[in-house]
Amino acid sequence: MKLEVFFNNFDHLADAPDGIGKMRELILQLATRGKLIEQSSDDEPASALVARIEKHIEVLRGRKEFRGAPVEALDRDELPEIPSSWEWVRLGNVVDYGSSDKAESAAIPEDAWLLDLEDIEKDTSRLLQRKSFRDSPSKSTKTVFTVGDVLYGKLRPYLNKVIVADAPGYCTTEIIPIRAFGFIDSAYLCHALKRPEFIAYANSKSYGMNLPRLGTEDARNAPFPLPPLAEQKRIVAKVDELMALCDRLEAHQQEREARHAALARASLARFADAPTPANLPLLFHPSYAIPAADLRKSILNLAVQGKLVPQDPNDELSNSIPELIPSPPPLDVPDSWRWTEFGEIGEISGGFAFRSGDYTPKGIFILRVTNIAPSGVISKDEAVFLPPEKVTREVERFYLNEGDILLVMVGGSLGKIGVVKSDILPALLNQNLWRITPANREVDSQFLRLITDFAVSFQRQITNSTHGHLSREEFRKKSVAFPPLAEQRRIVAKVKELMALVDELESQLAASRAAATILLSALVAELTTKD
Repeated sequence: MKLEVFFNNFDHLADAPDGIGKMRELILQLATRGKLIEQSSDDEPASALVARIEKHIEVLRGRKEFRGAPVEALDRDELPEIPSSWEWVRLGNVVDYGSSDKAESAAIPEDAWLLDLEDIEKDTSRLLQRKSFRDSPSKSTKTVFTVGDVLYGKLRPYLNKVIVADAPGYCTTEIIPIRAFGFIDSAYLCHALKRPEFIAYANSKSYGMNLPRLGTEDARNAPFPLPPLAEQKRIVAKVDELMALCDRLEAHQQEREARHAALARASLARFADAPTPANLPLLFHPSYAIPAADLRKSILNLAVQGKLVPQDPNDELSNSIPELIPSPPPLDVPDSWRWTEFGEIGEISGGFAFRSGDYTPKGIFILRVTNIAPSGVISKDEAVFLPPEKVTREVERFYLNEGDILLVMVGGSLGKIGVVKSDILPALLNQNLWRITPANREVDSQFLRLITDFAVSFQRQITNSTHGHLSREEFRKKSVAFPPLAEQRRIVAKVKELMALVDELESQLAASRAAATILLSALVAELTTKD
């Protein structure tokens, strides 16, 4: 896999989760390893550049205002491979880090540029705003910078906030001006400070609890990849070109997502105006995807309003369920449906307050709130058990049966719903859970599951919260619309069909993102390892 694969798949790679961010990191990594552009034999090697920089620093050391210090020797064998014309150096050997003059607030002109970390955009390093000192005065000491200085945010997690100063000014103490002496291109230095390896190094050396920061001496001792000066400028041009492409891709993605969101809202609105089985294709448009959560919610809402399948005039509704019409009815349902209360179609019973002191590693599984995932899947992860000898006549009433609907009725997991399957049995129901079962033979257990889910969702909309407590008596009194048994079963079959389609669409989207992620990971591994 060559570098051309990276360029040819740029658009596809951007679709990976955080693809644009990872591509920006990869561009900087390739650029500072000598793998983004070809080397030129006409370039003066970096070793000669280092020699000139060393002479320049010796001159500076004779001046009182220069406060740079010698740094540790470098073990190049432990560093990544770079082109032969490059040199690994210590950052403090090629730049002036942390020697800029300080200025008291009283000495700063009101119209002077004052730079703060919040003025720099994370990841992209765009300058978001240019404030004057009068707009943000403070009594703290500021640091002076000049044109061409690289302004580096030394605080974690702002280590990738780095810009090149295009005008003189002052910065807060969280920003360090770095001067490159003219032998190093400021823009290349800026890119090199944002590369993943340097950010990892800075994170590993950061000190302090509230505002971790990179210390001056650790920064000066950081390994730094130095190319020939001419190559630095070519690298900067290529990086700028690719970063601009990333910006365009990001803007295109945002525009596409906004457009698709608008189309999705429009489709949902059109369907809401005419929610009939014939208009279901509006929810499954081939050109854009309505979010899976919205689709599932819409399917559930349609199911309990009689708008998912057509009614059959031959269906009969049993008189075993009393008609209790709310005033006014909260939903518009078919005339063949009957309004009643939840307690007339579903029986609700609570769990047993088992004592934690009775739990053992083996025995009868006690199903607790933690065993029901948000998706409704019930598992024996973190399971606790009751010894068989502790199952008294009182406890036997809490044995669960296959098909029982379980509802979390208290706490932060309020509203989680699961259905008991045979693979977890035998099991006992713990407190803070309700068991809901059909009240008679005219109630399909799977349709009751849909009604329960809708009733809980409606409760959340009213309270705008997933926390709290459900009153069993209030839940029994909830008004629900109820269709004939034959229609219940048709609705359940249609819901299964549509939910399977939603699952398939979600899987396809996940597979596409996973493929982009795998390709991007493979490219990163191949392009950044030694040949």
